[in-house]
Amino acid sequence: MIDSLLNSFRIADVRTKLIFTFAMLVIFRFMAHIPVPGVNATALQELFASNQLLGMLNLFSGGGLEQFSVVAMGVYPYITATIILQVLIPTVPALEALSKEGDSGRAKLNQYMHLATVPLAALQSFGTVQFINSSSGGAILQNFDLALYPIETLAIISSMVAGTMLLVWIGELITENGIGNGVSIIIFAGIVAALPQVIVQAFAGQVSLGPLILIAAVAIATVAAVVMIYEGQRRIPVQYARRIRGNRWYGGGSTHIPMKVNSAGMIPLIFASSVMIFPGTLASYFTGVDNETTASIAKLVYDTFYVGSSWLYWVLYFAMVVGFTFMYTLVIFQQQNIGENLQKSGAFIPGIRPGRPTADYLFKILIRVTWAGAVFLGLVAVLPFVLQQFTSVQTLALSSTGILIVVGVVLDTIKQLEAQLLMRNYRGFIH
Repeated sequence: MIDSLLNSFRIADVRTKLIFTFAMLVIFRFMAHIPVPGVNATALQELFASNQLLGMLNLFSGGGLEQFSVVAMGVYPYITATIILQVLIPTVPALEALSKEGDSGRAKLNQYMHLATVPLAALQSFGTVQFINSSSGGAILQNFDLALYPIETLAIISSMVAGTMLLVWIGELITENGIGNGVSIIIFAGIVAALPQVIVQAFAGQVSLGPLILIAAVAIATVAAVVMIYEGQRRIPVQYARRIRGNRWYGGGSTHIPMKVNSAGMIPLIFASSVMIFPGTLASYFTGVDNETTASIAKLVYDTFYVGSSWLYWVLYFAMVVGFTFMYTLVIFQQQNIGENLQKSGAFIPGIRPGRPTADYLFKILIRVTWAGAVFLGLVAVLPFVLQQFTSVQTLALSSTGILIVVGVVLDTIKQLEAQLLMRNYRGFIH
C-alpha cells in the first residue's frame, strides 16, 4: 500500500493529477469560510450551539452552513438536477435519443443539468435562509426580505447560487484533470472536514464510554462490510467464437462479465439524501406564515423530513436508497448495451443465444444481484436510527451515510490510481 502510494508520486502525470485534485480541494475549503453578505456571525454561532437539527446539512456542506458561506448548499442542487434528468431520460424520447448520441449527446445533457441547477440552487438557498432566519428570530440576516430589501436579498441568493455553480465547475475540473469523480470528491472533502467537529461534540457531551465504544465498533464493522459489498461481484462467463481467415484461426478464448453487487456505488445515498432534504426545505417556507393550519402542517413536514427523528423518515429513506440503487444501476446497464456489443464482437454466453436473449439473461441476473446491494445500502443508511435507540449519542448518529460515501469515494479513487499504476507496470493498491 505504501509502496503503491509512493509510486503514484514518482510518476510525473499521476503526481500532477494528485496535486491538482488537492489544490482544488484547498480552494473549496477556503470558499467554505467566505460568508454571504450581511451575516451576523455571533447569532449564527449561538443558533448552532443551541440547535442540533442542522447537523446533517452542516455535515454534508463541510461546515459551510455553520459559517453560512457562499458554498453552504454544496453541490446538492446539481445532484437534484441530475436525479430529475435521469428520471426524465427513459420517459422523454428526445432526451433518450440524446443519451445515445455519444459524447455530443452527453455534453448536451450536461448542459441541461447545469441550466436546471441554477433555479434549484436559488430555491434551496431561499428556503435555507428563511428557515435559519426564522429559527433565530431574524437575527442572522436582518436584511433578507424580497419586499423590503430586494437588492440585499438577491445579492445573498446570487452569491450562494454562484458558490454552488463554482463548486460544480471545480468538480468537473477534478474529473477531467485530477483523480476520481469530481463531484463525489467534493462531497467527500466536505464530510471529512466536518467529521472531526462532530466527534469532538460527542466527546464533549456527558456521554459514557460504553456507547462510544459501541458506535466505534459498529463503524469499523460497517466500513468492512461496505468494502466487501463494493468489491463483491458475480462473474458471467463469456466465450469468443473462433474464426478462420485463409489458413489461420483467429479469436477464441474466454473471459467474464463482472456483475457487481453494488454497481451504483454511493450515488444512491447522495440522491436519496438530496431528495429527503427537499420536502423539509420546501416546508420551511411556510413555518412562519400567519395561517395556523398551514404553519402546523409545514412544521410537521419539517420535523419529519428535515430533522429525521421519526420512523416515517427512516422508512422513506430506506425505500429511497433501494429505489435509487435500482434506478441508477438499470440506467447504466441500458446505456452499456452489453448484449448487442457481445454479439458484434463475436462473443456469447455459453448456453444463451446471442442478442436479445443474452440481454434478458444479464438483466435477470443484474436484478437478483442488485437486490443484495440495494438492501445492504438501505440498512446501513438507517443504521443511525437504530443506534439512537441503544445509545444516547445523538451527534454521531448522522454520520452513517457519511461513512458510506467516504468509503465509496476512497475505493473509487484508489481503483483509478491503481489503473494508472498498472498501465505503467507498477503494482496497484489492491492487487
